[in-house]
Amino acid sequence: MRTSLSYLYLVLTMGFVTYLLRMLPATLLSKKKIPKLFVKFLKFIPAAVLSALLFQGVFIYGGRLNISFYNPLLVASIIAFPIAYKTKNMFATVLAGMGIVMLFNYII
Repeated sequence: MRTSLSYLYLVLTMGFVTYLLRMLPATLLSKKKIPKLFVKFLKFIPAAVLSALLFQGVFIYGGRLNISFYNPLLVASIIAFPIAYKTKNMFATVLAGMGIVMLFNYII
């Protein structure tokens, strides 16, 4: 019973700290005028984070850099890109990419 209370306190404290870290900047910056240069900088953050995640997920295969056609993730991303561009449908793109990876793994 004592352990359960410790976990409850831990979860509540972590929730409070997480909320505080998100609420404070939003509250403090909501009434201040943010410089346009900083706003322009902030617009690049999602693209930078997504690129870092995407390139690591696609080019790192088997624990090392693999830029060849033996990398099923790279092949799937190369084929899925035109599908995404043409259909602009995330669901179809993900399904196509998963199907390509499964087919690639089945064949090789």
